[in-house]
Amino acid sequence: MPLTEPETAPATPPSSEDKSNRRVRRMFGSIAKRYDLLNHLLSLNIDRSWRRFTTRKVPPTPGVPVLDVCTGTADLALEYDKVARGACPVVGVDFTREMLAVGLKKVAKAGAGDRVALIEGDAQHIPVPADTFGVVSVAFGLRNVSDTVAGIDEMVRAARPGGKVAVLEFSRPRGRILGPLYLAFFRKVLPRVGQAIAPNADSAYHYLPKTVLEFPDGQDLLDLMASRGLVDLEMHPRTFGIATLYVGVKPAARS
Repeated sequence: MPLTEPETAPATPPSSEDKSNRRVRRMFGSIAKRYDLLNHLLSLNIDRSWRRFTTRKVPPTPGVPVLDVCTGTADLALEYDKVARGACPVVGVDFTREMLAVGLKKVAKAGAGDRVALIEGDAQHIPVPADTFGVVSVAFGLRNVSDTVAGIDEMVRAARPGGKVAVLEFSRPRGRILGPLYLAFFRKVLPRVGQAIAPNADSAYHYLPKTVLEFPDGQDLLDLMASRGLVDLEMHPRTFGIATLYVGVKPAARS
């Protein structure tokens, strides 16, 4: 938990989507085999550059482990391993076994099995010790956690004092032209393409735009992170604000 008593978290609007663990686990399990394909296709492969930016803006420290929460198929965990060049262990945690199974194959293919460990666990109760990791990251997963505050609190708990919490998440472009175009694509085109390529009973690619549009972004998410005890907060919009990297520091222990 944060070293100082957190402020009351800013109110976040209730989601109209069912984000229960059972639904989210089942939904991502059903699209796991085509998850990477759709991510790269629907983002025109730009999602790779967002992850690279994250690992360079919030770099690992040699010898200090990195934790990637909601790691999914381990894209960000593997990017951190690549940047670290074997100088620090990387742990990825996710509660969807089908996603982890895909991730484990990618870890093996990269020859990173002795450096990258993938474990099954809930982001609201991460099975790792407190005050351990130099970087605790999450990419496009925090909005899927049923209790956002609990998810952030767990990330802060896992970080070592002085460590960084990095949240890469979709955000909403505000431009007069790009904003409406993005919303039209997100609401009408993306769900149809996603459902056509990865059919699933939970309509995962209808769920995606709904949760993105309901989730706090920009200053609202920074304020939420600050309320959980993080300091020195920064945000870095990417690709005209389609995605944003939010970074906070866990305060150093008081003497």
